Amino acid sequence: MTIPASGPAAPQPPTTAPGASDGAGPSCPNCGAEVGPGDSFCEACGTELSPTATPPAAPSDGSAGGLESPITVSRSLRAMAVEAQQTAPVGRPCLNCGGLVGADGYCETCGTKAPSERDHYTETPAQWVAAVCDRGIRHHRNEDATAVAAHSDPGSRAVLVVCDGVSTSLDSDVASLAAARAARDSLFLAQPAGLGTPTSRAGAIARSVEAAAAAANAAVVANTAADSDNAASCTFAAAVIEGDLVVFGNVGDSRVYWVPDLDQPEAAAELSLDDSVAQARIAAGVPREEAENGPQAHAIMKWLGRDSPDFVPRTGAVTLASSGWLLVCSDGLWNYVSEATALQRLIGQLDADRSAPLHLAQALVQWANQQGGKDNISVALARHEVGVHGARPVDHHDTRRS
Repeated sequence: MTIPASGPAAPQPPTTAPGASDGAGPSCPNCGAEVGPGDSFCEACGTELSPTATPPAAPSDGSAGGLESPITVSRSLRAMAVEAQQTAPVGRPCLNCGGLVGADGYCETCGTKAPSERDHYTETPAQWVAAVCDRGIRHHRNEDATAVAAHSDPGSRAVLVVCDGVSTSLDSDVASLAAARAARDSLFLAQPAGLGTPTSRAGAIARSVEAAAAAANAAVVANTAADSDNAASCTFAAAVIEGDLVVFGNVGDSRVYWVPDLDQPEAAAELSLDDSVAQARIAAGVPREEAENGPQAHAIMKWLGRDSPDFVPRTGAVTLASSGWLLVCSDGLWNYVSEATALQRLIGQLDADRSAPLHLAQALVQWANQQGGKDNISVALARHEVGVHGARPVDHHDTRRS
């Protein structure tokens, strides 16, 4: 992804060590940055510390909902990002040949070096929902992030979130992961029903998407150094599916698609609308292919982050009349297959088993890498089947906001 249209400037080389301590308090033994007496990890380099103070207890009133505080999230995610660049989980399958990854991080069968856990990970909260996040081929790190959650019953309720870190901003890999997880937790905990009518329920869920975007923005800010002149930033795309109802929202150019099966009568659709220079040109009448491949095509007009002028998502809701796939993805996928009908044909070719979202997500990521893998790739999927347990048909409506 390119920088926001009026976003962070290119990073400047520091004149002193980042976060170096002035000697007034405890410092990190690895990099010298100032740390707190209760810190478990150095926020500058991720080194594990030995706290001298006992961390504060969680609120007894349950107000935190069992979730980590933004500061705890900041430390743990920063440590994860540092460790992920150095290690690869042992015993997982090789992405190249399916063999076993050894303790040295290389496949024991073909010798291919396995990507770090942050560079490639999968999520399968239920058999009907999955996500795959991958570094791609040309980027040196994975600045995309996915976070998904679902009830076990197919067709009941699921949350899909994708955040794409802006490459030119500092710590965008940490911030995007923090944002995606914060949004997922916010959306999954919130289960608004409105006043009981379909339109009211959709509107209530749309407001929860706005709240999730705010939570994600707060997580990005929490992972930005107070004195940074190149604040971390990322996109946001989320979808909630409850039975036949889908409510979605986005900030930036990560997207939400509805992709019915090829044998279904319903048309495939790009549900979200990008906040980008390319989308502005499309609205002005420039053909999609030209707009999406022209100068500054991926420059975004809205984003999450401390310097964001507006992080309120554009939201909408639709009801589903066919069986198919709800897809949330980053531009690492749609760079190569932007139009919904073309995406539908591709999924029809790759989707041999319509009940296996993880298999399809992996196939889409592999396909994008085969096209060049010029960006990080995120794919989050939920399978919708007409008439399955948990589905609640509602009247068609659209709460899309400009």
